[in-house]
Amino acid sequence: MTEPLVQLTSVDKSYWRDSLEIPVLHNINFEVPEGEFLGLMGPSGSGKTTLLNLIAGIDRPSSGRVVVCGEDLSRLSEGALARWRSRNIGFVFQLYNLMPVLTAFENVELPLLLTKLNRSERRRQVETALSIVGLADRMKHYPSQLSGGQEQRVAIARAIVTDPNLLLADEPTGDLDKQSAKEIMELLSRLNREFNKTIIVVTHDPRAAEKARIIRHLDKGELEAA
Repeated sequence: MTEPLVQLTSVDKSYWRDSLEIPVLHNINFEVPEGEFLGLMGPSGSGKTTLLNLIAGIDRPSSGRVVVCGEDLSRLSEGALARWRSRNIGFVFQLYNLMPVLTAFENVELPLLLTKLNRSERRRQVETALSIVGLADRMKHYPSQLSGGQEQRVAIARAIVTDPNLLLADEPTGDLDKQSAKEIMELLSRLNREFNKTIIVVTHDPRAAEKARIIRHLDKGELEAA
């Protein structure tokens, strides 16, 4: 039996504000097999984004163990963690986080500038990613020339252009109208089905979670039993 792609064991996370400890996550035990599409639901303030940041290696747990893509993240230095993240994680944000002065092509190319790929290899991968999300004809457009749904598609293309092992999406439909939100979730579902991408989507919208194959609920920092 293969190891899960994501494994959290007895994970707690607290933040400190002056001398006051603010607990966010408590005793999280969590596994995600390779190829899964998981929806992580819960009300605002339940710790969903914090959990996603721990899995992405953006944040570190106060205690417990986070193993992702076979790597115990607590053992990595900040530099090693950044290199690991660039190889393994694709991240999609609610507000797209696109650079307004760059075209769709240039935004998607950004993660590849940290690799050893030459210009023609980068172009090939960017064009493939934009084609997958249905925006091959918009690669020269700037974010201001795109709809919100198209901007999020560019953000997804940027997240998949390095062919990461794990795709993490934090409220990817939270800033979109109903139809655009539906299309984005269908796109993520297709990435899971056709490209076998392991995906974790954080959302508080039941309609957005419908495309996930498994749904887990987080409430007040605790993960409800599966």
